[in-house]
Amino acid sequence: MTLYALISSLELGLVFGIMAIGVYLTFRVLNFPDLSVDGSLPLGAAVSSVAIIAGINPWMALIAAFLAGGLAGLVTAFLNVRFGIMSLLASIVTMTALYSINIRIMGRPNLALLGEETVFSQFEAICPAFLQGNLISLFLYSLIICLLGLCLYFFLATEVGLALRATGNNPQMARAMGISTGGMTLLGVSLSNALVAFAGALYSQSQGSADVGMGIGTIVAGLVSVIIGEAMVRKKGVAWALLGALVGSCLYRVVIGFALATGTGDSIFALKASDLNLITAVIVVLLLAGPKLQLAARRSSK
Repeated sequence: MTLYALISSLELGLVFGIMAIGVYLTFRVLNFPDLSVDGSLPLGAAVSSVAIIAGINPWMALIAAFLAGGLAGLVTAFLNVRFGIMSLLASIVTMTALYSINIRIMGRPNLALLGEETVFSQFEAICPAFLQGNLISLFLYSLIICLLGLCLYFFLATEVGLALRATGNNPQMARAMGISTGGMTLLGVSLSNALVAFAGALYSQSQGSADVGMGIGTIVAGLVSVIIGEAMVRKKGVAWALLGALVGSCLYRVVIGFALATGTGDSIFALKASDLNLITAVIVVLLLAGPKLQLAARRSSK
């Protein structure tokens, strides 16, 4: 694996680390299975790309993508809270609708940003020479993630944030304490999808294009990142959980990059870029089945 491939994998790990943090909010904090993130990621990319082409400042385009993702999450949570549709089904309905909505926004299945000004081109203009090239994206991703992570950490420590965590941990007790669990669900799912859409917008500006299919497998990649992060960072606390999701995302992308870099050749077992989802599925199975397999092995050895 070359240094260039390693840096590229870390870039993907950082930008999708924002997505992993969003998945962490729904699956771990709220205990809300949410598949709508598969549609929220390309939604953020679509909104950001269309806004930039329309002449809007790329930073404002990121904010617009964040708000659009929050609206998508709000729809999912509203279907669950107001109409009693189970969370999994509500998120599938939203994800399915977002596919058509994203094409409507872009006017086509994909959109290019060639020659358009992005946050990366703006940042490149003011960066010192030693940060030119791939290091610009790496540094900017790190800076944005630090800011988002700090904001989210302090938010989850506020009264509203604690109510949000209580809703996912024990909704019956939260309601007994006067917490509006429905309102917290609306807030949490909206914030999660907003972060995922923000990651999609950043990624599209970095790659110079947006595609309606770029969100396929987002939820699985997010879950893998969270699970790997929990295995690597075992300390308790919100800060460590957020750091774990980010570390898990980076490790996951490095492993994928290494597998694709070493799996070359004409053999039927050689790995290709199209095998990404297969590799992801195998990693998920190994992570989830690993503890049970270890337990069975210990019992059989006694």
